Amino acid sequence: MAFIGKKRKAANTKIDAAKLYTLKEASTLVKEVNVAKFDASVTCTFAWVLTPKKQIRLYVVRLHCLMAPVKQKKVLVRVLLIKNQMQLAQEPDHVGLDEFIQKIESGWTDIDVVIATPQVMPKIGKLGKILGPRNLMPNPKTGTVTNDVAAAVNDVKGGKIAFKVDKSGIIHASIGRVSFSPEKIAANGQELINALIKAKPSTAKGTYLKGISMASTMSPGIALDTKSFVH
Repeated sequence: MAFIGKKRKAANTKIDAAKLYTLKEASTLVKEVNVAKFDASVTCTFAWVLTPKKQIRLYVVRLHCLMAPVKQKKVLVRVLLIKNQMQLAQEPDHVGLDEFIQKIESGWTDIDVVIATPQVMPKIGKLGKILGPRNLMPNPKTGTVTNDVAAAVNDVKGGKIAFKVDKSGIIHASIGRVSFSPEKIAANGQELINALIKAKPSTAKGTYLKGISMASTMSPGIALDTKSFVH
């Protein structure tokens, strides 16, 4: 039997295992039951009623950043005359087309996100074997093939994150840290839940979201009331 320390035992007594908490209640309670000595991550776990054929990818722009300072992503924006088209609130790290196609063909992939306009996709389609396995290939479904490049860059630089439902129908997603205020934790959680509900496949029937729990690192889980979110 695993050893349970005094702090963890005390934390367990603060959670009513028979109760389903609201997001606001859980966001406050998760700070109270935290037992880690460091700035622990706050994670939500979502259990779905989805078969592998109904897996979805989810992209969310988080309201409040998870890390301070924010880890900036290296964004390669492949567009035509981007500097003459628009002013960006967040500047990409690389701008170009043919020269970057050559670099990537030579093995360069020092980037986290690639954004392209539809007009240049025929040129970079041949890079699918290199970018695809690294989840770097631009895709309209993820918002990385778009004519609104400014919005796409701002989303990525502002903390846009991606999740994927695994084969067992589970998503694990960090929504903040225990140093965040309850309001910020709840806001991030609500943003993610809203995106989950919006992303419901049209073929999914009956119960869609089976359960949600919130926990910080090394701390007990708090069950949330899914009925308050799913309509």
